[in-house]
Amino acid sequence: METIDIQVVNAVRTQLPTREELAGKFTHIKGWGVDIDPENDPTYPMKNPRTDAEQLGYTWQRPAQQPQTVEVLQTNERPNLPAVFGTSSPPSGLSGAIRRYAFTFSESNIMHWIPLIVADRVNMVEGLMDDLLHGTVQNFTKEKGLTAPQEPNKTDLMTNVLIGTAVTIGVMLILRGRSRATQIE
Repeated sequence: METIDIQVVNAVRTQLPTREELAGKFTHIKGWGVDIDPENDPTYPMKNPRTDAEQLGYTWQRPAQQPQTVEVLQTNERPNLPAVFGTSSPPSGLSGAIRRYAFTFSESNIMHWIPLIVADRVNMVEGLMDDLLHGTVQNFTKEKGLTAPQEPNKTDLMTNVLIGTAVTIGVMLILRGRSRATQIE
């Protein structure tokens, strides 16, 4: 195990903000700091006593900020953008409006996630309509596998049915034996 230089630890600790400073800085974020009180630490007893020693390795410099050239939706739980983010499909149309609405809620709220799922489905329909407007017609029967052969391979089907039946019967017999053994005791 590596030895930790106490001077380095103290130097890093003096650079870290105190709990009180952090609590005052982020009080506008709903739910921030709920576990800042060591007496109400959800990691107890896994991480006890609670120290900041695990933070000591985080002395790297933040990467250069990627320029924001398109709208980027971000959680309301963080004050700034991450250093790097995706820009390939910025929010647009009705699905973009639904996503903007979803990001007004905390990630711990279901009203953040359900609208995002709905926005994905709406975005799919928007993509289909965009394809039609550009003269591209999707081949739904082929994409959904409806043109696959409808006749099953009878040998493979019978083999799978027999194996499935044998496994089911075996599990039932084992469970039945255990049930009888517990009744006898």
